[in-house]
Amino acid sequence: MKITARKLNAYTIFKLPSAYICGVRTRFIDNDKSVVTVRHRWINQNPFKSMFWAVQGMAAEFSTGALLIGKIQESGKRISMLVTTNNATFTKKATGKITFTCKDGHAIDQAIKNTIKTGEGQSFWMQSVGVNQDGVVVSTFNFEWSIKVKS
Repeated sequence: MKITARKLNAYTIFKLPSAYICGVRTRFIDNDKSVVTVRHRWINQNPFKSMFWAVQGMAAEFSTGALLIGKIQESGKRISMLVTTNNATFTKKATGKITFTCKDGHAIDQAIKNTIKTGEGQSFWMQSVGVNQDGVVVSTFNFEWSIKVKS
């Protein structure tokens, strides 16, 4: 089954309902890039009239994790995945529609090959950058993913 934006959005309804309720939506995904959007609304606001940082984190993480889910499915193997470390930088208030883009699909391929070959866990970093409607960066998230083939 090929991963599509529509399938990922349906997935969030049942598996990540808080992300869905807050407005996290996948707009595009291919082998190397994923685009996820979220709009500043009442449900995801903070007291400072901008988007709560954790909602930005959900959208950013999903943009990286969606790529990983797709690559794991392509491999045909049962592989576990887990975020082990993350960090973020916030450079501007997040208001309006925020678009998170991850272009690190290439980082996953070698890690999957290595975990299948060795049976050992592999880790790698992926980055998602959030920009507002004017194209200004509002936040940058880095996630260290750990994967391991299941026995």
